[in-house]
Amino acid sequence: MSELFTVAVIGSGTMGAGIAEVAASNGHQVLLYDIAGDAPARAIEGIRQRLASRVARGKIDAQRSETILACLRPVTELHDLARAGLVIEAASERLEIKTALFKQLAEICPAETLLTSNTSSISITAIAADIPHPERVAGLHFFNPAPVMTLVEVVSGLATSAQVVDTLCAIASRWGKQPVRCQSTPGFIVNRVARPFYAEAWRALEEQIAPAETIDAALRDAGRFPMGPLELTDLIGQDVNFAVTCSVFNAFWQERRFLPSLFQQELVLAGRLGKKSGHGVYRWPGEHQPDWLAEKGTGAQARQVITARDSVTKNPLTELDELLLIETDGETAQSLSARRQRPVVVFDLSEGDTVVLAAAASNQQADTDKAVRYFQQQGKRVLQIADYPGLLVWRTVAMLVNEALDALQKGVASAADIDTAMRLGVNYPRGPLRWGEMLGWQRVLRVLENLQRYYGEERYRPCSLLRQRALTEGCYES
Repeated sequence: MSELFTVAVIGSGTMGAGIAEVAASNGHQVLLYDIAGDAPARAIEGIRQRLASRVARGKIDAQRSETILACLRPVTELHDLARAGLVIEAASERLEIKTALFKQLAEICPAETLLTSNTSSISITAIAADIPHPERVAGLHFFNPAPVMTLVEVVSGLATSAQVVDTLCAIASRWGKQPVRCQSTPGFIVNRVARPFYAEAWRALEEQIAPAETIDAALRDAGRFPMGPLELTDLIGQDVNFAVTCSVFNAFWQERRFLPSLFQQELVLAGRLGKKSGHGVYRWPGEHQPDWLAEKGTGAQARQVITARDSVTKNPLTELDELLLIETDGETAQSLSARRQRPVVVFDLSEGDTVVLAAAASNQQADTDKAVRYFQQQGKRVLQIADYPGLLVWRTVAMLVNEALDALQKGVASAADIDTAMRLGVNYPRGPLRWGEMLGWQRVLRVLENLQRYYGEERYRPCSLLRQRALTEGCYES
């Protein structure tokens, strides 16, 4: 393909308009089509306003803006797309609509035209199943906002040719994007691997472990995720996030680790869709700040502090007089306290200036206060939640690692592409596979096994590749 082939974009909503802007910004003539005849013109006007804002802020000059706009052309007939070298469909997320559309495109466009879908979860194999030359059909999944986000998932169906994938990756790279290759599987990479980030937060909220603000603060400030999961679902839209979760859940034959949240369903049924409706988990606009334990424990200091590692789990362990301060391995503080016959406070994985604590119910308040004071003296802000196995950050990270390993084992994508996708697509502080390696496969396995034992659910079942890596790590250490 020549570098300046014509690009057709079907669908002029937020994603379609964003993709059209990306292509036009790279010098392509762009044909923008929508079933609603006047929608492409409105989309181009929206692009004009965004470009004008960038000109006003000195990001681009006026000539550059006019050059981009000159590349955009609204069309009203699907037949107008026949001269495109690349078609990117960004229409409704319904399989029957996409299959009908691609059948029409296959009749209209020459055999060498690449036909792609921006779908986030629908099977590329299913879209291509009944059209001539299915080898030219692939997924080209951009992330919102398309002009800003660098990640593009290039998705292969069963019939997609390797040459088509190579070509699409080269195009994405020329457009300043970072392509990752993956196989057509529910949710592809990002929307599959990211499910536990939301699911564990919903579970904690449903089990009333802590207020939403505290759950979000734990993942954001201790886990160093860019945003708390509950706040993020409000920004995405509760209806959109819930629909993706349901889609992945059903596509995996109701696999329990993708189980949707009944509480989120209630929000959707109530029309509390998040920021766009003014009310979701939170009210918008508004501040969503947790209550920090700023004053707790100031009068309860330990007389003797001994820091070591637990002889069995190898986890960090600190003795504050009689109190044991233990990094969580998926057991509750009360379980550890009962077994050790001493007061216990467990703390969460922390990569920032915040630490999450949970105390055994049998503790004296003075014992728990010592733990709070201990971390405050290290300059940490303290969040205390109810006694909860795996706390908030550790169990979320362990589930992300497990899901990434499962995707790797099943050939969805390479390890490098999985980690790249999660860093760039959802801005995680590091890729989940790299995270698992840093934390230690045995520790991740132990957290999941303890969670599975506590709940008696398949949801926390460790994948076999995690068990293999834990065994290898154990042999290496010995």
